[in-house]
Formats: sequence, structure tokens, C-alpha cells
Amino acid sequence: MPAGVKVGLVDLVGQAAKRGRPVRRASEFLGLDHARYHHWALRRVAGRLEDAAPGGHPLHGLLAWERAAVVALFEAWGQIDRSRRKLAHRGPRIGLVHVSESTVRRVLGAEGLILEGPPPREPVPRTPWPDWLERKPNRVWACDFTHWSWARRASIAIVDVVSRKWLATLTSAEESSTQVEACFLAALDAEDLLELADQRATEALREAIASGDKDQVHGLAGDGQIPLLLAISDNGPQMRSHSTREFLAGVAIAQQFGRPHTPTDQAWIETLFGHVKGEWPHLEKTRDPGAPDAELDKARREYNGVRLHAAIGYVTPDDEHEGKGDAIRQQRRDGLAAARHNRIAYRRTTTHEENQ
Repeated sequence: MPAGVKVGLVDLVGQAAKRGRPVRRASEFLGLDHARYHHWALRRVAGRLEDAAPGGHPLHGLLAWERAAVVALFEAWGQIDRSRRKLAHRGPRIGLVHVSESTVRRVLGAEGLILEGPPPREPVPRTPWPDWLERKPNRVWACDFTHWSWARRASIAIVDVVSRKWLATLTSAEESSTQVEACFLAALDAEDLLELADQRATEALREAIASGDKDQVHGLAGDGQIPLLLAISDNGPQMRSHSTREFLAGVAIAQQFGRPHTPTDQAWIETLFGHVKGEWPHLEKTRDPGAPDAELDKARREYNGVRLHAAIGYVTPDDEHEGKGDAIRQQRRDGLAAARHNRIAYRRTTTHEENQ
């Protein structure tokens, strides 16, 4: 509170006291505690009505040379350490100053000095879908591993990106290209694609896929040598390995990898694992190494044939994979329209009492 306001309040209470009014009552009338009135009156006599600076003068407060040392530390090491915490530990390391991390922040803030963090990474554009890819089942698959920590097992799963059908799963104690190859073989066999894979895997296409040259694959696709399908995954060593690439080239499957640290690039398989662990939570609690394999087979049957999937219009993945999805969705739309028409027709031909 400004000193002038305090002087005015003290004078008003003093004038009321001279007229015989109790000091306590006069102070309360002005909204002033009577003890504060006496305190201000004494400070007025001493000429100290102005409020003192906050914080006082602690005995352990920083010395002037220490503040200067923190500023010098910032100027010498700020561009290297880029962190107040690192600067606080850098000071004792070079024998310059011993201060806490919060002290470095306060001193730099008071001096208007700002530590610049590391520059942001330039955004990496997402790899577009190849021109030869068709949006229909068995044209693009997503695959990835997930872990069952208590059972000390890992499972690889393959899901169809278009129909969301969970095609195959393999559980093992290892994560290598061997598991990837075995799971893909199981999925190809389940979808009766092994023979077609042999037909599509021409020598030129196998070499193009094995080399990882997307332009060469695109050129062959323009000449009619189209890969069987596209497999998308993260950048795990099992997916990036030379063995996996050679195997997929042998069955005419092209590869496409997501951006590093961007799981949304393979959101379909990440979503599958999220639903599985959320809707079958006992899988994460079992300690039996053989349990995940058997339980995942049961979950896969329910996921594909019973569970309605929101991303494909509330039909089952089996329905969408077999081409029944459009008919089921249209049947529901027709049913909703017919039900609305029937309700209107009924109410137009009945009385209000009958509608109750």
C-alpha cells in the first residue's frame, strides 16, 4: 500500500480519537486493524511508512560476484549446455561458482537472459501410397510386434489395413526375421495367396523389391508386374533386416516403413494391439509362456467374426474382408428409413390415445 494512503488512514483515526472516539472502533469503521494502526503510527514517526522490498536480506543470499559468475557461465556455456540444470552442474565442474539449478533460473530471468533449446527437427513428410496400390482387401497389410512382459513372450500380428481383419499371429520368445517370415507365410496360406505370390514374383520384381528401389518397382508395375501387396511396418530391426526383405521379395510383397518415432504411420496395427490389450486384459497378467498363443487365437476369432468395428462402419472385419460390408451398411440405412416411415404411417392412422 502506498505511504500516502497509510498517512491518510492514520490521520483519520487520529482525528476521531481527538474527538473522543475509541481508536479500535474508528479503525474498524475504516476497515483497518487497530494493531496495524499503532504499527503504522510508530513507523510514521520513524519515517519508514514505505513498504520494504519483498524477500528481505537472507544471510544465505547470493553475493554480487556469484551473480556475475552465473552470467559469465551463461555466456560461455549457454550455447553448449542449453539447460539451466546443466549450467548449475557446469559451474562446480570448472570451478567457477556453486549454485542450485533454481538459482541459475532466477538469476538469468532477472538479467533477461534466455537459454535457447535445441532446434526443432524438420518435419518429415509421410511416404505416399504407391500408385499401383488398390484400396481393397489383401492389398495392404500392417505388421508389428507386441510384448507380454509377465509371460516373457512377444507376438507378431498382421492386419489387413482395408478390412481390418486380423490375419495371423505368432507368439515366440524371440523377435527376429524368422518370426516375421513364419507369420507372413501363415497369413498368405490362410488367404490362399501362396500360388498367386509365386505367379507375381518375377525375377525382375524380386530384384527390385530386394533392392528397395521404389522407382524401379513403380516402373515394373507400369509394365504389368505388380507386387502382390504392400506391407507397412515400423523401422524395427526385424522389419529392416536383409533376410526379411529377401523373403518378402520372394513372395512379391513390397515394403513401406513409417517415419521414426511416428507410430501413427502404422496406426492400424497399433490400434489392433490397443484393442486386444484393452478388451482382453488378462493377456497382460498371465505368467504362463504358453497362454498368450492360445488366448490370442480365441481373441482373433472373436475380433474378426463377432466384434463390430467402428472404423469400417460397424460391421465385422470378416464381413468387410469378404465384400459384405457395403450390403450390410446399406441394409441398415434402408431399415432405418423404413422404420421411420412405418412410425409416421402408424401415427397418422391412429388416435392420440392409441399412441400413448
